[in-house]
Amino acid sequence: MTAAELLQALVAIPSVSGDEGRIADTVSGWAEGWGARVQRQGHNVWFSVGSGPRRLLVNSHLDTVKPCAGWTYEPHAPAWREDRLYGLGSNDAKGCVTGMLLAARTLLAEGAPTGAEVVFAFTAEEETGGQGLGTLLPKLGPLDAAIVGEPTSLKPCTAQRGMLLLRCTAHGKSAHVAHAHAAEAINAIHLAATDIAVLAELRFPSHPLLGEARAQVTQVSGGLARNQVPDRCEFFVDLRTTPGMEHAMVARQVAGALKSEVTVHSERYLPKATSAEQPIVRAAVAASGAQPVGSSTASDWAFLGDIPAVKVGPGDTLRSHLADEFITRAELEAGAAFYTQLVRGYFEEAARG
Repeated sequence: MTAAELLQALVAIPSVSGDEGRIADTVSGWAEGWGARVQRQGHNVWFSVGSGPRRLLVNSHLDTVKPCAGWTYEPHAPAWREDRLYGLGSNDAKGCVTGMLLAARTLLAEGAPTGAEVVFAFTAEEETGGQGLGTLLPKLGPLDAAIVGEPTSLKPCTAQRGMLLLRCTAHGKSAHVAHAHAAEAINAIHLAATDIAVLAELRFPSHPLLGEARAQVTQVSGGLARNQVPDRCEFFVDLRTTPGMEHAMVARQVAGALKSEVTVHSERYLPKATSAEQPIVRAAVAASGAQPVGSSTASDWAFLGDIPAVKVGPGDTLRSHLADEFITRAELEAGAAFYTQLVRGYFEEAARG
C-alpha cells in the first residue's frame, strides 16, 4: 500500500477515543503481515524492530475527537480531492501514524541499525488522557529517547506546555438581598470577580520557545436564588504552564494572590522540554532542516517523564479538531520519508555521543 492508500484506509475507520478496537485490529494485522511480533493491551498496539542496548520509542495515537459541527464532507468517508485527503483524524494524527507505519515497514524489510531497537507504539485515548501511552510505558521497558507523532509541519517541537487546572472557591455570607446591608452580607460572586480581575493581571516568566503563560478563567458558578446574596462562588482556572514552572509552586503563587480558596483540580499534564544537545533533537533538526519550535498543545509527551523527546509530524496543528480536517499529499509523503530518516539519524547521532 502507498502512503495515500494506507492513510485513506485508516481515516475510513471511526476511532473516537475509547472506540479504537477496529483500527487497532487493522494496524496489528498490517504489522504482523510485514513480519512484526505485535503485542496488545486494550486498544494499544506495539512491536519492536531490531535489538540492542539503545532503544528508541516511536509513538502516535490512533484515536480522534468526535466530529464537530460544520463538516461539508463525510468525516469517515475520506477521498482525495485536489491532493488533499479530507476526513476526521487525517491531520491529527493518522498522517503521523501512516508515516510511522511506513517507517516500521521499511525497517522490518531492511533491518534496524546495528545495536538498536525501535519500539513502535500506536496508542489509544490520547485525546481524553485515558488508557493510552501513560498506562503502557511500564510494559515497554527502558527507553533512551522518543519521537511523539503530532502535526507540527515537520518542525521539531522541543518544548511543550503543560496544563494546571485550579478550582477556586470564594466564600461569602448569605442574606436576603433586601437586607444585605443591614445583615452585613458578603457577596461571594463579588469576591470572585475581584479575584478574577487579579488573575487577568498575573504574570509568569516567559519561555524562549513558548512565550508567556497566562491564567484563563474557564468556568464560573455561584448563587442559589435571584433574591439571595450568594455565600459561595466557584471558578476554574486553566493555566498552560511552560518548562520551569513547577505546578505545586505555581498553585501556591496563585493562592497567595487571591482571597478565594485555591485547590489543584488537575496537574498530570506536565510541561516538557528537551535540550538542543540531545541526539534526538540533533537528528530531528538534521532530518527536517528546521530549527526547534515550541508547542502550546498537550500530547502524550506529558507522560514520558525525563525521556528526551521531540514532538514532530506531518500536517498542521491549526487544522486539528476542525471541520473538514485535511492533510495534503505532499505533507503525507514528506512525513513518511522523514520518520525513516529521523530514526536512522537518531542512532547515528547517539553513536557519536
